[in-house]
Amino acid sequence: MNFEMKERQGIIIWVYTLRQLKNLKRFGYIHYVSNRLKYIVMYVDKEEVQEKMERLQSLHYVRKVEISHRPEIDMTFAHALDQKETTSTLESK
Repeated sequence: MNFEMKERQGIIIWVYTLRQLKNLKRFGYIHYVSNRLKYIVMYVDKEEVQEKMERLQSLHYVRKVEISHRPEIDMTFAHALDQKETTSTLESK
């Protein structure tokens, strides 16, 4: 039995009301729900992103659907550490 990792993509769904939250569970894995700002962070398979976004946008209680840009962000922060070291050496002089 081989375990295969699937690429997933985050989708942010802005809704008018959270009453239909149970209906959204069939589209993917719900990671986070904001009651105050009325949005949902959902993860779906990367191959199905466009199809799911179109289907979600067609629902009457959905205001807007956006793709999460988190995979595009470099999370190593090596350049930030280098900047901090050079800044601290300049301040110590």
